[in-house]
Amino acid sequence: MAHFAKLGVGNIIEKVEVVSNDIATNEQTGVDFLNTLYGTRDTWKQTSYNGTIRKNFAGVGFTYDQTRDAFIPPKPFNSWTLDETTCRWSPPVAYPTDGQIYQWNETDQQWDLVT
Repeated sequence: MAHFAKLGVGNIIEKVEVVSNDIATNEQTGVDFLNTLYGTRDTWKQTSYNGTIRKNFAGVGFTYDQTRDAFIPPKPFNSWTLDETTCRWSPPVAYPTDGQIYQWNETDQQWDLVT
């Protein structure tokens, strides 16, 4: 199955649709099918669960970055930066690897243990 993300204002993903591989033999045929189905001229971009197309699987609220040709998730915290290789957000401090569960504390810029 092929997956397509509908771009809205500001290239924000509004929804993701599934199209049979028999129909979406390439990206353009999938886009044409969806626009015919809905009677629209929307902008659609193909996405992939395994990240082989446009870095990340698109989700509602993600942004399509045309320069990077990538889907970028919403920024979770102001202090996080975009990893240019993966197009995912990275915290300023690495997640602890001690097997415990933590949540990010934006105020103190640290991982707090969840108890």
